[in-house]
Amino acid sequence: MDRTIILSVLGAAVLGFLGMLLLMPDSLDDGSVRLPWLIEQDAQGRTGVFGFRLGQTTLAEVRRVFREAGEINLFHNPGETQPYGVEAYFEQIHLQRLRADFVITLAADQETLGGMYDRGLRISQLGSGGKKVKLDPIDVDRLAEQPIRSIGYLPKARLDEALIEQRFGTPSERLTESATGIVHWLYPERGLDIGRDPKGHVIIQYVNPADMESLLAPLRRLESEAAQADSEKSTDDARP
Repeated sequence: MDRTIILSVLGAAVLGFLGMLLLMPDSLDDGSVRLPWLIEQDAQGRTGVFGFRLGQTTLAEVRRVFREAGEINLFHNPGETQPYGVEAYFEQIHLQRLRADFVITLAADQETLGGMYDRGLRISQLGSGGKKVKLDPIDVDRLAEQPIRSIGYLPKARLDEALIEQRFGTPSERLTESATGIVHWLYPERGLDIGRDPKGHVIIQYVNPADMESLLAPLRRLESEAAQADSEKSTDDARP
């Protein structure tokens, strides 16, 4: 290949790469270290991660750090003990050079959320049987001062098991969802659940340790249902 052509191709590639770098959003850096494996509990047993404190940090503070308002949705699941829940979704946030989506649940009480549900602008039916509600902008503004209850962290990078153990340590327990193959690495004393699918996609959930049962209960139920199904299948196979 002609040397001039080679240099032209290389020059175009370099310019293209520099263009991509210019288009990439800057990593949010305010002097605080905000890494997903740096987790602590304070004297009151509240989980601290990403510079946020569950049960104390407000949605407004999260917005200031992320420099985004987030997408707010209210969910209604009639069969649950607490049927209303509200989440703020933040897409492609860059912290410490790590890119991830965040799902922040808020600690608003059921009476407050029930009133917001009644004032909702649009209701969508979900496949699970629940409903998603688009809130009135006035109610969205009111949620800004609500403390956060939990954090869901969805990194874009895939994580292998060795890296998870290196960064987060050995879990107290592992539970596998038989239907999906997702393995949950559980750290109850840290309020931490790392769900990893067979391809390495991960969702990390942070709660206060006192709320860990809210994460464990559905997993235990799935495990019990799978064991019962296997038992019934074994019984059927053993029949003449």
